[in-house]
Amino acid sequence: MTPIPDGGVRIGLDVGGTKIAGIALAEDGTPLAGVRRPTGWGDAEVLDGTVAAVTELVGQLDVPLHGIRSVGIGIPGLVDAEEGLVLHAVNLGVASLALASHIRDALGIPCFVENDVKAAALGAASLRQDADPMAYLNLGTGVAAGLIIGGRIWRGARGTAGEVGHLVVDPRGRLCGCGQRGCIETLCGGGALARAWGRGGDLPVRDILDAADAGDASAVLLRDDLFRGAAAAVRALVLSADVETVVIGGGLTALAPRIEPGIRAQLRDDAAHSPFLQSLRLDERIELLSPESPVAAIGAALLGPVISGSHPLEKEMPAHG
Repeated sequence: MTPIPDGGVRIGLDVGGTKIAGIALAEDGTPLAGVRRPTGWGDAEVLDGTVAAVTELVGQLDVPLHGIRSVGIGIPGLVDAEEGLVLHAVNLGVASLALASHIRDALGIPCFVENDVKAAALGAASLRQDADPMAYLNLGTGVAAGLIIGGRIWRGARGTAGEVGHLVVDPRGRLCGCGQRGCIETLCGGGALARAWGRGGDLPVRDILDAADAGDASAVLLRDDLFRGAAAAVRALVLSADVETVVIGGGLTALAPRIEPGIRAQLRDDAAHSPFLQSLRLDERIELLSPESPVAAIGAALLGPVISGSHPLEKEMPAHG
C-alpha cells in the first residue's frame, strides 16, 4: 500500500448534471489522481455516485481511508454549507439532501458541501499567485459568480453574494426564469441564448457565432447580447465588490478565442464616454480559464479548512499550476 502523503490527501468532487469530476490533492496542492463518472438522478443515485467516485480515487491512490483528510463536494443548487445540506438541485432531482452527513456515515471521512460556482471560485483563487480579492464568473447554461475575499468565500448575509445573473439591465428585455425581465442571464446565459435562437442544434451558442460571422442579422444581435451581458456582469462584480480580477469560466469558455475579444471590446466601448469607467480598466481585469481546468473539483477539495474556518485559503494551500 502506498504511504500516506505528508499532511494527508484531500478529495474534491464537482457534481454536475451529467457527470462527477473528482480530484485528489496532496497537502501542497499536487494533483494525485482524477476520476470522471456519470452522476445519476435523485437522492440515492447522487449519493451512490459520490461514494463511488471517492472509492475509485482512494483505489487509484492505494492509501487507506484514514489517509483521506476530507472530502469536499461542489454541487449545483442552494446549499447550506454549515449543515452540508443540498436544497433544490433541480438538475439532479434533489429537493433536500443531507449530503455531508451521508458521506461521513458511509466513508467515515469529514465531508463538506458547497454550491458548485462558489467551489469553482475557491479553485480559481487557488491557482493564482496573489491574494487580491477576485470573482469567478461562470458563463454556462446560466450565469452566476463566486467571490473570494481574504482567501475565503464571501456569501453575504443570506448566501446570494455573486448572483449577478439576476441583475436587471434591460427592464423590457426577455423574460428570465427567475420571473424578472432583462436579467444579465437572459443576455449571456447559454440556455437563454439557445431559447432566443430557437433553431436547435447540439451547440447553439457556437451556431450563433458561426451564423453571426456569416452575416445573419438575428445571430449578430444575439452575439452582441452575449458580449453585452458578460461585460455587464464583469462591471457589476468590480463595482459592487471591488475585486481586482474577474476569472471567467463555465461551459462557454470552450469558445474562449471567439468570445474573449468581444467581451474586452464591449468593456472598452462601455467606458468610452466615462472617465470613471476608463480609470477602472475593466478590459484588463478579466481572465478566461481553459474549459478543461478542474477548478470546481480543486475548490471542493479545499472546502474543509475554508468552511471550518481554520485558515484563509492562501495560508492553507499554496497556489499550484
